[in-house]
Amino acid sequence: MKSMIWKPSIDTHFYKTLIALAIPIALQNLVASSLNMIDTIMIGQLGHKEIAAVGLANQVFFLFNLFLFGINSGAAIFTAQYWGKNDLTNIHRVQGISLVSGLAVTLIFTGLSYAIPETLLRFFTADPNVIALGSGYLKIVAVSYIPTMVSFAYASVLRSTGQVILPLKINGIAILSNTFLNYLLIYGNWGLPRLEVNGAAVATVIARLVETAAILITVYRYNLVPAASWSQLTAFSASFVKKFFQTTIPVILNESLWAGGVTMYTAVYARMGTEIIAAINISATVERIAMVLFFGMAQACAVMVGHKIGAGDNETAFRYVKRFSLLGPSIGIIITILLMISIPWMLSFYQVDKDVLNLTAAIITIFAMTIPVRIFNLILIVGILRSGGDTRFSLIIDTAGLWLIAVPLVFVSGLVWKFPAQWVYLMTASEECFKFILGIIRLYSKRWIHNLTHPQLSSEQI
Repeated sequence: MKSMIWKPSIDTHFYKTLIALAIPIALQNLVASSLNMIDTIMIGQLGHKEIAAVGLANQVFFLFNLFLFGINSGAAIFTAQYWGKNDLTNIHRVQGISLVSGLAVTLIFTGLSYAIPETLLRFFTADPNVIALGSGYLKIVAVSYIPTMVSFAYASVLRSTGQVILPLKINGIAILSNTFLNYLLIYGNWGLPRLEVNGAAVATVIARLVETAAILITVYRYNLVPAASWSQLTAFSASFVKKFFQTTIPVILNESLWAGGVTMYTAVYARMGTEIIAAINISATVERIAMVLFFGMAQACAVMVGHKIGAGDNETAFRYVKRFSLLGPSIGIIITILLMISIPWMLSFYQVDKDVLNLTAAIITIFAMTIPVRIFNLILIVGILRSGGDTRFSLIIDTAGLWLIAVPLVFVSGLVWKFPAQWVYLMTASEECFKFILGIIRLYSKRWIHNLTHPQLSSEQI
């Protein structure tokens, strides 16, 4: 039982590694979230229908992005553990599988977005103006999906092997490009045509192409870890692919089912009114910014714990896990306070109706109160369970709470009981409570530790 109790200690190596990994990853997430916020603010000058249109069109990208995240999160489990063994050959094989799998998913989403954008958007809303605006945006932005997939895969390998500065720098280039092009194309500045919503889509495509070119040129010029030839990327056997997908498919299913559940939330909000979906889209951008540090912590946890498990040092891995599971929520309390104080300032940038702003403030307040629990769950699933290869259990708790509890509550409260939008949003927190309880039990059972490079090493060897 003594090993189950966390004892504060100063481990300088742990904190130096945490900062070196988490801060650049968090900054990269902040840059990406700021990009969304800038898009929303710029488009928000056009009106709430334009915000709703782009927000709903980006739900398709959100689903696509989560499929990529699922594939590359599964790949990152192997990459981190193989990096702990200095096994570059197998890292390239894993990278190759993630690229081939990602391409298959990308072609599906690109085809659907270009061929039937109205049908996709009609799932969320019946507003013809929103559908018309969003369809034009979606058909253009679909061009960015393939470069997004490529840069995602290469950046994932860099992060999983501790090279986190390059993705941050390149993401910074992307946001600067996108912001400048938004300024030119949305409003028609410097003599260019005023394209409004479609201008934002064109800007996104160009920024993604710049981002992908930059990461590929840099990786291969300096021969960084992902710099593999096509023959190295595809030198995998059927048994290796099977091993990869046995661990990765639960992650892909996890992200897909979670994305589907969140899409159900969006469908309910959209049917409750265009103003409500506008408020949800604004608050979602604020939520992403509030959580960027903790996405960085979760991914740093996955890298640090994965390296230790791959090296066979399960005792240190579990010690790291206990620190992360307490440090994250503790910092989250501070973020909760800062967020609630800054709500009026953040919303002052949006030129939308007062009712939309009031609803947005209520939603952000509810979100802020649940931040510590959300952080624990994030670190648990992305940083702890997945780094230990316990992908099936993370699939169970992440999707059961969503589909068996939260989604039914949101549907009933929003479409049957006709609750106010902020109370419907509150129903989404029910899944977080469910995951928190089961997650603590799983964490201290140590049954989540699986060495994927040496299957004989298990939690019994701690």
